[in-house]
Amino acid sequence: MVSSTIDHIVAVTVFLAATLLFIGLFNQTIQTAIIYQNHRATATKTSDLLDGMLLSPGVAVNWGQTDEAPTVFGLQDPEFTQYRISPYSLMRLLSSVGEPLYYEPTGMYYSNITMEGRNFMLVPYTLALNYSSAAKLLGINNTYGFQLTLTPIVSVSIQETSASPLVINVKASGVGFPLAYATLSYCFLKVVSGGGQSTPSYVTSFGTVTADDAGSANISISGVAADDAYAFIVYVREGGLVGVGFHERTFDEGRYIIPLVDSVDVGRVLLAHSYDVHYFGPPESAVFYNATYVLLTEDFTLREMPITTGKEKVVYGHGSEQTYENVTIPTHNPGILVVTYNSAQGQGVVLMPWGLSSMAFPVVFGGNPQGKEWVSTDMRQVLVGGVAYQAKLALWSLEGYQVKS
Repeated sequence: MVSSTIDHIVAVTVFLAATLLFIGLFNQTIQTAIIYQNHRATATKTSDLLDGMLLSPGVAVNWGQTDEAPTVFGLQDPEFTQYRISPYSLMRLLSSVGEPLYYEPTGMYYSNITMEGRNFMLVPYTLALNYSSAAKLLGINNTYGFQLTLTPIVSVSIQETSASPLVINVKASGVGFPLAYATLSYCFLKVVSGGGQSTPSYVTSFGTVTADDAGSANISISGVAADDAYAFIVYVREGGLVGVGFHERTFDEGRYIIPLVDSVDVGRVLLAHSYDVHYFGPPESAVFYNATYVLLTEDFTLREMPITTGKEKVVYGHGSEQTYENVTIPTHNPGILVVTYNSAQGQGVVLMPWGLSSMAFPVVFGGNPQGKEWVSTDMRQVLVGGVAYQAKLALWSLEGYQVKS
């Protein structure tokens, strides 16, 4: 009798233990299936969302070339089909990298996409489309977080190998390979200073050379002294790939011109004194400038287009003169605003792309995927103003774990 009772107790205990073990294993399997389904839904959403961004120009279709906010988010160039992206829509995305810049004379903050040297892309927050607005337009606010990155495919490095006579070495490469025998079209602009209290002039020269089998070329420029300021811009083309490189030599001791986009619609750019941006103390300081626009043609050569400016001088300090002037770019064809400047401390050149691709500036837009539980990514090869970019979208769920129908 006692033995039979013990056997029953042992059997029930084993049964309950087995049941609990089975429930635990089954629950783990269910949770794994839920996580897998969640991740798969996110991956599918990533691909659909990326194509939706890149294959639609948004509404209005030309919102990138206006000062108005879009009502539907899209980045496709409205004049083309497939994966061709508007360089102006990219200009208006609020950058996720770079510190915002505050300019006291206008009382505004600016989205900061600044490359090395004197190469600026500063768009006021009032014109820039921010992350939360884009998420609402895409219909994913409170559901998904994302980060969109556009990176030039072609890398172009430029090095000055000799100061006088001037020799510039250009090397171009794709993803892990050199662009052998690539065509290099360049624009060289030298500052001609008439003294610290006068507007500088400039001389330009254009040319085309062919790289060697390592994607490298040495370009000699005559008539340039070791103390001359200049800007050098080169477009590299090979097998349908296009890349951009640029280099400047300046002697300004921190006194230079900073261009700030004021209106995309009318092409108005403010030219500010660097001291007003970096908050130097007195005394007063004047910088004289000369502005021109270098237009990018369909065959990726550059053509100069002079533009009308104001006083051709900006003043820092508390005098009666205005601390900034403005210029108007009379076209929505991509190109580069080139500003030569001169002060008592030296001279130099500032470059600003009009249409982000004309200087192959990278773009990072959206949230930060670091620290997220699981991030799905997808990418496409695109053309931005004819320049080859890689578009990558990172997407993560904000909803937690649940079964997706």
